[in-house]
Amino acid sequence: MQESTSTKFQGEANLRKMYAELDVQGQVQYQFTSADILEKNSSLPMNAWIGLPIRLEYTGTIHCTVSGSRIRKTYGDGMGFKAFSESPFGVESILRPELSRIHEGIALRDYDWEMAHHMQPHVTYLSFTSGIKVGVTRATQLPVRWIDQGASAAIILCRTPYRGLAGEIEVDLKSEFSDRTQWRKMLTSGAGDPHPEGLLEAKEQAIEVLDPAFENFIDEDHTVTRFAYPHEKWPEKVTSCRLDKQPVFEGRLAAIKGQYLILESGSVLNVRNHAGYRVRWSVG
Repeated sequence: MQESTSTKFQGEANLRKMYAELDVQGQVQYQFTSADILEKNSSLPMNAWIGLPIRLEYTGTIHCTVSGSRIRKTYGDGMGFKAFSESPFGVESILRPELSRIHEGIALRDYDWEMAHHMQPHVTYLSFTSGIKVGVTRATQLPVRWIDQGASAAIILCRTPYRGLAGEIEVDLKSEFSDRTQWRKMLTSGAGDPHPEGLLEAKEQAIEVLDPAFENFIDEDHTVTRFAYPHEKWPEKVTSCRLDKQPVFEGRLAAIKGQYLILESGSVLNVRNHAGYRVRWSVG
């Protein structure tokens, strides 16, 4: 349940990853999303929360984001172990796209789900987070995927008809580009965006080293998408908060980037990593 007045938002709910979209000015617009166990609550715009006091207090309860069952710890995006082991949302080809075999008619876990989500156009991309990294996502997930990882800028390298192929391209490029983000560096370099030329040069480098078998999938559009995240100021140092160990996350909200809430003190909370956690929260 969520309540609001003209000056304050508050409620008790299970966290979900923040929803974000890019407006025409290149500004990232965030929405606070939550659920009452599995029933979705109305979302709330968050950008106006910058500069306001925010408090999230963990109640000690976690509900699986798939089954709604009460669980002791989460796996993946807020799942209990059973859901993570059996649900298509926990299939290994999510984290390792190259493992997908649905294009061969072989499902790793759930045929219909993998046909719907992995047997569709994907992109292999280069983005700037803590540095230039390579990644894979469904074409329909852009630019949300880039925002979720806190990218300051991104460019599409290849377009493929299915996930497994995009994953193979990513693997081919891992000797040249990392597929990981150093989250501390990403959060403390909020204003340190690269010039578009940096990603254009990285794309040229990737094309030069790319296996010739993948050349037909290179995207000829060299548009660099850039992202401006809502902020009052960026911290010089950050400290991660886990609600299991520190049940209250409280302070003045200085910025939002990726899936992180960033306090003026430098304390940060990865909201997505706390999906399913039930909290009492207030803003304002």
